[in-house]
Amino acid sequence: MPKLTIAVGTMRRPKLDGVRDAFAGLGERLDPQAEFEIVGVEAPSGVRDTPLSRAEMMTGARNRAEFLRRIAIERREPWSYFIGVEGGLEIVSDRDARLVFLENWAYVLDRDGRGSFGQSGAVAVPEPLAARVVDEGIDLAEAVDAFAGTRGIRDAQGAWGVLTRDLITRRAAFRLAVINAFAPFYNSEAYREDSARRAQAK
Repeated sequence: MPKLTIAVGTMRRPKLDGVRDAFAGLGERLDPQAEFEIVGVEAPSGVRDTPLSRAEMMTGARNRAEFLRRIAIERREPWSYFIGVEGGLEIVSDRDARLVFLENWAYVLDRDGRGSFGQSGAVAVPEPLAARVVDEGIDLAEAVDAFAGTRGIRDAQGAWGVLTRDLITRRAAFRLAVINAFAPFYNSEAYREDSARRAQAK
């Protein structure tokens, strides 16, 4: 049975566990004959610790994946796919109100440089917590710990768990983002026309 190694640009346990959970379902769709190994590798995001826009989260995820692909080529690492994951806040205006949402994003690259984004969905952030992060510049991990009156939430259920009473954890949110990012790889027939259209437009 061939082994395919998936490099993930983080050493954070909830992120890595989320990727492992994703592959429990998508692995056989990606390659039913393969055994998948998940490895964590520190990779820079190039964005702030708590991104404050969807664009910044997407950039951070892509930067991590591209970094992994570069070092894999340089070091001749046998990695087949490269995953960058990033969480943060999306700020939108609704009439006269500010709405802030917690989101997670993933970006997947293969060795040929084909890439795809996936998102976790979003949950509203209470204004007192949002103000600490957006207005005062406090890192989300620190702000959530204070908000929940505990410590180390980032490496446990995360802000997702705090806000949803653990119906959705940080790990589960990253799982969904990774599954969505891999869709063009394990469901290539659905995306083939889209790829052809983009190639013609160049």
